[in-house]
Amino acid sequence: MKTTTLPLKQSRNRSSCPLGLLLFCLAFTPLSVSRADSTELGTWTFTGSANDVWTFTGSMHDVRQEHTATLLQDGRVLVAGGENDVGTLDSAEVYDPNTGNWSLTGSLNEKRWNHTATLLGDGKVLVTGGRGDRGPMNSAELYDPATGIWTKTGDMVVARAWHTATLLLNGNVLVVGGEGQAINASEIYDPDTGSWSLTSALGHVVNLQTATLLQNGEVLIAGGFFLRVTNLAALYDVATGLWTTTDKLHQKRFGHTATLLPDGTVLVAGGGSFNNGNRVLQSAEQYDPLSATWRSTRSLHYARSAHTATLLPSGKVLVAGGGNDSGAIASCEQYDSVTQTWALTAALNVGRSEHTATLLPNGKVLVAGGSNFPNVLGSAELFDPNASQ
Repeated sequence: MKTTTLPLKQSRNRSSCPLGLLLFCLAFTPLSVSRADSTELGTWTFTGSANDVWTFTGSMHDVRQEHTATLLQDGRVLVAGGENDVGTLDSAEVYDPNTGNWSLTGSLNEKRWNHTATLLGDGKVLVTGGRGDRGPMNSAELYDPATGIWTKTGDMVVARAWHTATLLLNGNVLVVGGEGQAINASEIYDPDTGSWSLTSALGHVVNLQTATLLQNGEVLIAGGFFLRVTNLAALYDVATGLWTTTDKLHQKRFGHTATLLPDGTVLVAGGGSFNNGNRVLQSAEQYDPLSATWRSTRSLHYARSAHTATLLPSGKVLVAGGGNDSGAIASCEQYDSVTQTWALTAALNVGRSEHTATLLPNGKVLVAGGSNFPNVLGSAELFDPNASQ
């Protein structure tokens, strides 16, 4: 038996929504929180048998969800922003895999959640947009790991949250969609000039989509949500700066994951859909850039949205946590692209959704924060793919 003490906060006034459809509710249900209404529970004691695959590591200083986690060039992990029962966060902290501890670093210039964070070629981290106290933001800032300081860079042309940001092969960053005005607008960040420029607009308005850099340098946008769930997909050609439509997903979905596999195909898994009533998806499908088509693959063992998907050194994909109609879930499973099958693996010690998952240089996966409704989490766990299962 193992007893672990975890940091935890619970909100008295956090608006309720159907668990497992958390992404939809967060998009359309305002948070009603204040420091005065926040109840600090201090700790939550988890008691249960320890497994050798997932182990607790140091807890973050702040409980948070809807944050970002970025692997730095020195092997540490930067977590920034997010939100909890107190409100939107500007705090940032760094995880050191060598010590298993978190240390606070410089705070963001602006509080934000549902933003993006992209590691640039020079080792700095670009954070864009997100939701602040007044809605979607167009501001962007850079984190320098050498100094631990955030500095403002050029503002995006369009304010947005729930968008995607993709590092292109030429070192620029493509930002697409999101919640805000003109959210089919796409723009490019040039790290050399610190400025943004509009590129061709996506053919449809969308947020909560996925964006995947393909091996040929194109960017695949798939699924998402705007007024209704979509199965549309599109390809961005960096050379021409143009979007072209490609084969539609078999299942309309948002809040899913998309993972580039070693063979160059893209695995999409889970998510939510509202076309046949409120439901969370169990299905998965793969996109083949050579044929420009989607094909269905084996379904997940458990329906889930707001989960994470991480490509392991073995070439398998680890899907962890998420939410469904029962709430935040702890179950995890791995996809083998060779056999095209899913296999259950050890569960997280704590069910969580809206968390982050980061592949570390040592092959382990760091999962941090998230939500176990109505609680926002500060705990972190490590997945060891070499441990006995």
